[in-house]
Amino acid sequence: MSQVSPSVLLLIPAYNEERRIEPVLRDYAQFFRENYKGNFQLLVVTNGCRDNTVGVINKVHSEFPEVSVVDFPAPIGKGGALIEGLKLAPRADLVGYVDADGATAPAAFLDLVKHADEADCIIGSRWIKGAILHQSQTGRRQFASRVFHAIVQSLFWMNIRDTQCGAKLLHREVVEKIHSSLCIADMAFDINLLYVLKRAGFKVLEVPTEWTDKVGSKVSLGKTSLTMLLSVIRLRWIYSPFAFLRKFSIPLETWAYRKLNAPPPAPDPVRDLATSENRPR
Repeated sequence: MSQVSPSVLLLIPAYNEERRIEPVLRDYAQFFRENYKGNFQLLVVTNGCRDNTVGVINKVHSEFPEVSVVDFPAPIGKGGALIEGLKLAPRADLVGYVDADGATAPAAFLDLVKHADEADCIIGSRWIKGAILHQSQTGRRQFASRVFHAIVQSLFWMNIRDTQCGAKLLHREVVEKIHSSLCIADMAFDINLLYVLKRAGFKVLEVPTEWTDKVGSKVSLGKTSLTMLLSVIRLRWIYSPFAFLRKFSIPLETWAYRKLNAPPPAPDPVRDLATSENRPR
């Protein structure tokens, strides 16, 4: 008897992507129709879009019913969109996400699915042996990325080479176990996700990925970097022995997020998570 392929729910957070997202959605839908035997759903989670992104997605949906959209009119951020999208984890056996710009090709995401039995969370990595980079980042972005990685490593000691690659896959039960601990709404969401997975004793596997840097990035090195730095410091404080003092810093944090025009963070999570002895898998 042939083994049944697990069902997959792919999330794509999107903000004002009407010019870039249509070919990405078509490529993913067509590729998985032709190359994957299990059930495949692609859900775009839009937030604060002021263009016709939703209309473009609905147009693709008319041809590919497996593509759908959940629209949040308020700008809740990439992390906020993923937190909302991950609430739908019960729809599938495996839940993953990629960026809306198509930097991760469908075949590269399918490669994560093929490794699903090897870990609780599988992530694409651009910085390990075997990775293929079709177009490198600018020197300035590479420098900012490596500095941020050094800060994250010094604060959390996760020993993950590429925390920010926008291609990740998790088992449904794992998402359900850690979802209440997700509280970072901006682009530092990945740090939040990976850290709570590590704290809970789940296995995270990095696999080399195929990746293409895309033009039209919405990442502003100045404000984006400062927002991400603020968020990782906040996350470190939440899980520090001095967390009881956070009530005094929250007004300052709120002011800082507003000055940076960043999406407001979710409330601090409950710190007690499952350990490897009682994890669901």
